[in-house]
Amino acid sequence: MTVVRRDVLGLGGGLLAALSLSRRDVWAEEVVEIRMQGRADGSHVWFDPIGVLIKPGQMVRWINLNPGNSHTTTAYHPANFGRPLRVPETAKSWDSDYLLPDESFSVTFTEQGVYDYYCVPHEHAGMVGRIIVGKPEAHGGWMEQVAASRGLPDEALKAFPTVEEIMAKRLVRQA
Repeated sequence: MTVVRRDVLGLGGGLLAALSLSRRDVWAEEVVEIRMQGRADGSHVWFDPIGVLIKPGQMVRWINLNPGNSHTTTAYHPANFGRPLRVPETAKSWDSDYLLPDESFSVTFTEQGVYDYYCVPHEHAGMVGRIIVGKPEAHGGWMEQVAASRGLPDEALKAFPTVEEIMAKRLVRQA
């Protein structure tokens, strides 16, 4: 069998086209990384990004890149220290426990909606984040319930990016 240059180029082009199509299909399986960070003197701590839009079935990995602090990623859920529900009602709660520098923790999100989370020792300093999975319902759910904000520190409440900002930008960094 004789292989001509035209056949090789055709196969190469077909391979590239197939790879680009499969790349789009795999996007929902990519891991989104959220870094836990802080100033060296401990005067400011944060999640980066603080807001992110993902697809159902996508995994988020938090990694502590703050050499001077331990952090948690903890869902606002009654199962976690009696905190108000700020995740979809059917979603599973999570709590990473304390992560030392360079340790990580992952969660795969399957239920559509808005998920708020915080760092247990730094919630009072506004170390919170918001993940939107898919397209959240325009009305209903925990976001309209006054009780969902009861007991949260003012610094935490002020730090959350809006759903609209996350939907528009897909990724919101700490201001």
